Amino acid sequence: MNRSIVQYLLDSIKLLGIKDVFGVPGDFSFPLTDAVCNDPELRWIGNCNELNAAYAADGYARIKGFAALATTFGVGELSALCGIAGAYAEHLPVIHIVGIPPTRTMLNKRIVHHTLGTGNFEIFKQASANMVCASATLTPENAVSEIKRVLEAAVYHHRPVYFAIPQDYGNLPVIGQEEIGTLTIPQSDQATLLEAVAAILDKLTKSASPAVLAGYLIRRLNLQDTATRLIEKTNLPFATMFMDKTTLDESLKQYIGIYDGRIMNQEVRDFIENCDCVINIGALWSDFNTGVFSANIDRTKMISIMHHHVTVGYATYRNVEMEDVLNSLLLTAGPKTAVRAEVRKLGMPQGLPEANITPDFFYPALEEFLNPGDIVVAETGTVSMGLGFAKMPENSIFLNQTLWCSIGWATPAALGAAIAAPGRRVVLITGEGSHQFTAQEISQFDRFGLKPVVIVLNNDGYLIERLLCKNPDIYYNDLAQWQYSKLPEAFGCKDWLAIKVMTNGELKEVFKKVDECDCGVYIEVCMDKMAASELAMRIHDSIKNLYS
Repeated sequence: MNRSIVQYLLDSIKLLGIKDVFGVPGDFSFPLTDAVCNDPELRWIGNCNELNAAYAADGYARIKGFAALATTFGVGELSALCGIAGAYAEHLPVIHIVGIPPTRTMLNKRIVHHTLGTGNFEIFKQASANMVCASATLTPENAVSEIKRVLEAAVYHHRPVYFAIPQDYGNLPVIGQEEIGTLTIPQSDQATLLEAVAAILDKLTKSASPAVLAGYLIRRLNLQDTATRLIEKTNLPFATMFMDKTTLDESLKQYIGIYDGRIMNQEVRDFIENCDCVINIGALWSDFNTGVFSANIDRTKMISIMHHHVTVGYATYRNVEMEDVLNSLLLTAGPKTAVRAEVRKLGMPQGLPEANITPDFFYPALEEFLNPGDIVVAETGTVSMGLGFAKMPENSIFLNQTLWCSIGWATPAALGAAIAAPGRRVVLITGEGSHQFTAQEISQFDRFGLKPVVIVLNNDGYLIERLLCKNPDIYYNDLAQWQYSKLPEAFGCKDWLAIKVMTNGELKEVFKKVDECDCGVYIEVCMDKMAASELAMRIHDSIKNLYS
């Protein structure tokens, strides 16, 4: 007998490297969740709610390339939708699998739980339509072809997809060719590829001062090794923008720092904007990625190598894949003699041991604390802005949700990253306002034997909102006063080091303890409610540009 629809789908996503499925069970999705739990090659990661599960899948996909999320019809899938939208915005292929009511129930338009009571069973799939690149409702007859089509869309677009499986169909065998075929890999148009590479080489050869902006799509498409070899061969200096931090290793000698337009890093800005050729490899020209739209690079100087197209000046070459372009350049581009800017670190922590913690102490101390190979997950808002200009250690990864900017993302995303890479230290840095959204997910670290370092910055409210609104002290920026350092115990995290620190000296001491202990760590760092990093303050000063 052929495999069931559910098993056929699970066996197909395994070929994408997926070993874990995040989600929350529900009665309509029992065939799916039963199959995951009974599959020796998969692990069920039960989350505290579906939104957290979607964020965790996002974090997993940032490390592994693809992720899977399982929810039930209506209430479950809608709860996850914000996280799916974020994955869509940031090019993360999350495979969203939804268990839906039995076919007879839907055909007869019966009024059942998890519906709006209208008999419309398509409405939730329609709600997801603009946040996924492909979708399908699976039946025994279409499962083989539709699973292939939808997964190929996920590979091509590198965005989420949606599968709906009726409860009474999940365990039925697929009809037709049961062997799982290989997915079609995107191919470049060869003639256009040759033209695009020739145009790039011509502009690069004539350039006296070229540089690279290494964008986030390099990591999304798993092209870090190829891009690194190209940088090393050509000796081109490279910068990253905020969303792209650690796309390539910051320990490379060609790295010059973060380019943030006119907001920060004047030396990097002057260097990049004065180059006569800037090669953008997969970077996004968004508000927080361009220093509030203050980046100023003449288009005639630009070469853009994007996911499926290349632009050289005003000429665009479509149907060419980034991987093919980089591989072609690796074979044909020669070394360049290039002057480069010096990378600046955050400097020494400033402040006396007995003084209250300030950003001038906290972020440089955090830079010193990080180890090679760390995965750092920095929450949307002032914490990521403070750490974004630190120089990361060798082989470390910095994760931040720069475009979607959904506060609360980081805590579950850190769980997903830790599940994806259990042998690496995960350092989560979040503000307490964001943490209140999704703090329950801390319990899952201990449940799965993971030992993260969680740093919660408590500055008595929504600091980023205080910096952006007209009245910083307005009541909606205040929060309920939690005892954060007691949360690990309440969430069942046994034997964790959980501590609250107020002074510079206390923070230094706890960082020393972390290096000596073999357990999960939770540090509540207290700071003044208006104590913000330099970048956060400069964005505050640039509000007119941000909202223009």
